[in-house]
Amino acid sequence: MTDTPTTDIPAPKDLDASTALIVGGTAGIGLATARALAAAGVPRIAIVGRNAERGQLATKSIAELGAAAHFITGDATDPASAATVAAEADQILSGIDIMMCSTAADVRPELFINIPTADIGRMLTQLVLPSMHMAGAVLPGMRSRRGGVVVNVASDAGKTATPGEAIIGAAKAAIMMFTRTIAIEEKRYGIRANVLTPSLVYGTASTERITADGFSGKLFARAAQQAQLGVPTADDIAALAVFLCSPAAGRLTGQAISVNGGISAA
Repeated sequence: MTDTPTTDIPAPKDLDASTALIVGGTAGIGLATARALAAAGVPRIAIVGRNAERGQLATKSIAELGAAAHFITGDATDPASAATVAAEADQILSGIDIMMCSTAADVRPELFINIPTADIGRMLTQLVLPSMHMAGAVLPGMRSRRGGVVVNVASDAGKTATPGEAIIGAAKAAIMMFTRTIAIEEKRYGIRANVLTPSLVYGTASTERITADGFSGKLFARAAQQAQLGVPTADDIAALAVFLCSPAAGRLTGQAISVNGGISAA
């Protein structure tokens, strides 16, 4: 008979005893997740964005579901801003149990040869750095409390080579490997880290922008035809995020999970 290993890591918190910080939480997947967490019983939620007016509208919609909602102005591409956001959220929430990073970037799919070399650094900064900056800012507090959940949002472009997504795919692959690595580094502290990798998501401003016209419009029109189970919505992604944040996923870490309606088996 094999003995069960003992551990001093506390059991994962129930959602109704957790707090959440959603970076990029004023719209799209971030806002859908904040609302879903509120509906699932998370009592205190802070959302981060750059637009105060949109932030106030978002907090109102979250509060309508029963959570105390707070908006923090910040830009996670900047490490100093990310640290300030984390400190303010930690004070408001009395500790951050859940951190999700779902920021949008001003980047459209385009053939690499047509991307000005001078734009590559900006694109990578917007796509990659927010999740790293925010994780670096919240992990020390999670370690001290011996528990926490990190959920990053990347893309199937980081799993499958797709024309027009050389820079985007490289950036999203970086987020996936970063998240999987911190999952291994932080597991001994009771911290779990997973990454969501949607492809096309209906009903978000980012999708509307990149599908409106041009090369990316044609690219995603073809992708939508492959989603024979239906193109996911932000609420579909949010439902998985809530599961990952809950005790039901207490032994799930280091995973990159696709929700894409059958576009691929990435």
